[in-house]
Amino acid sequence: PSCGYYLEVWKMAALAGERWRSELPGHEIFTKLRENAGFQRRGSGRTSAKNLAFCLNGDLFVWDEADKVFYTTNLRYLNSEEGCDGAKYQTLLCINPPLFEVCQVLLSPTQFHVALIGLRGATVLELPQRWGKRSEFEGGRARVNCKTIPVAERFFTSSGLVSLRHAAWYPSETEEPHLVLLTSDNTLRFYNLKEPQSPARVLSLSQSEDGSAVRTRGRSYAASLGEIAVAFDFGPLVCSPQQLPGQRAKEEVLAYPLYILYENGETYLSYTTLALGAGGLGKPLGPLPMHPAAEDNYGYDACAVLCLPCVPNILVIATETGTLYHCVVLEAEEEEECVAGERWARGTEAVPSLYVFECVELELTLKLASGEEEEEPLESDFTCPIRLHRDPLCQQRYHCTHEAGVHSVGLTWVSKLHKFLQSDEEDKDNLQELASEQRCIVEHILCTRPLSSSSSAPVRGFWIVSDLSLGATMICITSAHECLTRPLLSSIRPPSPPLLCSRPGLGLGSSPLRGLAEDSFEQHIRNILARNSTNPLVLRAGEKDCSPPPPECLQLLSRATQVFREEYILKQDLAREEMEHRVKLLCGQKNKQMEDLALCREERKSLREMAERLADKYEDAKYRQEAIMNRMKRVLGSLRYQLPVLSDSEKDMRKELQTINDQLHHLGNGIKQVNKKMDYQTKQMEKGVSPARANLALNAHQRKCVQAVLKEQGEQIADMMKQIKDIKNHFSF
Repeated sequence: PSCGYYLEVWKMAALAGERWRSELPGHEIFTKLRENAGFQRRGSGRTSAKNLAFCLNGDLFVWDEADKVFYTTNLRYLNSEEGCDGAKYQTLLCINPPLFEVCQVLLSPTQFHVALIGLRGATVLELPQRWGKRSEFEGGRARVNCKTIPVAERFFTSSGLVSLRHAAWYPSETEEPHLVLLTSDNTLRFYNLKEPQSPARVLSLSQSEDGSAVRTRGRSYAASLGEIAVAFDFGPLVCSPQQLPGQRAKEEVLAYPLYILYENGETYLSYTTLALGAGGLGKPLGPLPMHPAAEDNYGYDACAVLCLPCVPNILVIATETGTLYHCVVLEAEEEEECVAGERWARGTEAVPSLYVFECVELELTLKLASGEEEEEPLESDFTCPIRLHRDPLCQQRYHCTHEAGVHSVGLTWVSKLHKFLQSDEEDKDNLQELASEQRCIVEHILCTRPLSSSSSAPVRGFWIVSDLSLGATMICITSAHECLTRPLLSSIRPPSPPLLCSRPGLGLGSSPLRGLAEDSFEQHIRNILARNSTNPLVLRAGEKDCSPPPPECLQLLSRATQVFREEYILKQDLAREEMEHRVKLLCGQKNKQMEDLALCREERKSLREMAERLADKYEDAKYRQEAIMNRMKRVLGSLRYQLPVLSDSEKDMRKELQTINDQLHHLGNGIKQVNKKMDYQTKQMEKGVSPARANLALNAHQRKCVQAVLKEQGEQIADMMKQIKDIKNHFSF
């Protein structure tokens, strides 16, 4: 087949891979959600971002708050030709639906349970069984009842002032599923699904020394000072350096580090494990020291924390003002540990430190230019809580959802940081230089609130499709229940490992100078074209038929024009100048190399002529050397012949010839004896034929003895004849 045939096949595969992206926004699920949303009572106040969607094995699940059900459809089915004919979906009903408003859905690590999280409670939904041709729930029934498990229902019912601040699954996939709840009374509770009403473990997060004090008044003071825990996250499994309750002495226990974030920006650390029963929960250590130190302790409106599964761990701390801090968790030095132990009375336990590698400010609402030229953009005082989401495809990337849209952040400096930490260099002063050169990549993907005065339009669902057969895709559900799909950019993904055939130095045509440069010119151009800000997809809240006011349109147009001018046109002009300068240098190098090539050709011609002359001389010298060697051999031979004394080889030859002569005489005598015996036997045979003895008769026994003697003598004669023949052949008689 021709190249055009393969190109057509590739185009068809690409179109088939993007088919579900075009079919999903018009799916009947979102039509149903918009219809149900029209009957709901809308509040007038601001609402925070929610996450009411997730994907599992190619199935998209969306929570409907009006009917308290899950709608699910298979994305692979939408990607096929059969899926284009009809939009099929299933409805998962809750046997005991939650009475609170659901703000977040969390899929368990075992992928068998889904937690429905709200401000006033939590409920766990157990996913039903799958069977059938397409592995659908209960064989493809349209409506399926699902078992629900209310968690801490009595606690939230009896505690009217306590709200749920944060929830997460215990990250173990091999142990019993546990749901971890952080409530507003500064308490962390672990609930086992087998006993959902009583916590298996309770950890008080109050910073006061007396934990048994009156909590009502103390809670208000702690809230005013920001000493309230607002979020937590688990890190990857490590060997616990902290002595946990129930742990034996000198016993190594694998535990999950638990990072707890307070509203005042302080971070505490605890270690937890289910292997030690109810005692496997350590006391919080902290606050963890942050370097370099800041007067405001890096903000007072912390709202979310995320631990990226890297080594070393990287903590992302988010504030309501849109500021992100990327902190590297490293073990503190001995002096720092001693000082921290004296100040915070932590005892002898090792406490890591947080090194703030970089600070990123998200553009929550669009920064609009002022009316006058050459002035900085107007600063906005808009704040909102931020949710942090891991990326299942790339450990170096995470995503932020909030009331004003979606941001994607990629940490491109993680690989270089790993190389720097693994190196044996003692001087680590170039760490700040590394941080200034390699900044993270921030993409403003979706903007639902372009101005501070715009209506609130938070994101209601967010998920990253990790199925590579469907393509790396981001799914966003807006406040108007519209589904947006966007493929993820490859610039933030980690680069694929190089093939053996692409390594420098292995190919015959690869230049050795390529290995000398750490960064290629292509990477240099990419750094120039890297954008600090982008024009996101802008969705205006409210009715679509109503056009925005002209001043708002003018501000948005001016902002978009400014971004295109500064981030696209100017950088493209700078990249064009760099490429022209590069082309000029390469042309000069090419001319110089052409001159060097002409000189090399002349030298090659002269070398060939010289090689031909040397070859002729070599042949002549070789012929003369062979003639001289032959003469030397003849002279040495004549000298040996004239020597009066025999050499050792000649003496050995003489001894061998004498031995052979003696053996020949011995064999000759043996041959004579054999011939005489043969003549004698012949004469005896002739005498035996005489008529005088013709009447002699032998009996059977005598005849048998005579035959045996004759046979034995015949064999002896045959053996002697064979020996004589071998002797004749050996001595060539």
